[in-house]
Amino acid sequence: MIACVDSPVGRLTLTEQEGAITALEWRDEDAPPETDLMWRAAGELAAYFAGKLTCFTLPLAPRGSDFQQVFYRALCAIPHGETRTYGELATELGVSAQAIGQACGANPIPVLIPCHRVLSSTGLGGFSGAGGVETKVALLRLEGAASLLI
Repeated sequence: MIACVDSPVGRLTLTEQEGAITALEWRDEDAPPETDLMWRAAGELAAYFAGKLTCFTLPLAPRGSDFQQVFYRALCAIPHGETRTYGELATELGVSAQAIGQACGANPIPVLIPCHRVLSSTGLGGFSGAGGVETKVALLRLEGAASLLI
């Protein structure tokens, strides 16, 4: 089941399987929310982009290895408006900064699992969502973390 929602960073397509969100992608499709979870997701995203929600409460089920599952939990633990570096997360999780970067790029549920809050030690780092780094900056500005970048 998919549902599309418009946002300031483009049209977002959510995928629901077995009562949890499994993906968020930038795709221009037309699929209104049809399930309670998709309506809830659309509402939480609207509140987030309006600056009224700082913590998502949606059930998430990202696919990935055991390491990726640990990594996704670490991303969700980064508070709204704060950032971490690839190196900081690498030290915390006992892996290389490169592994952190690869895991960020493989995140199937960006925004909800906030990989945009991870920066390089010398700048923004990358962002795999549509719009790349510009979208990352927009999300960080929305969360009040953009001052950390300038």
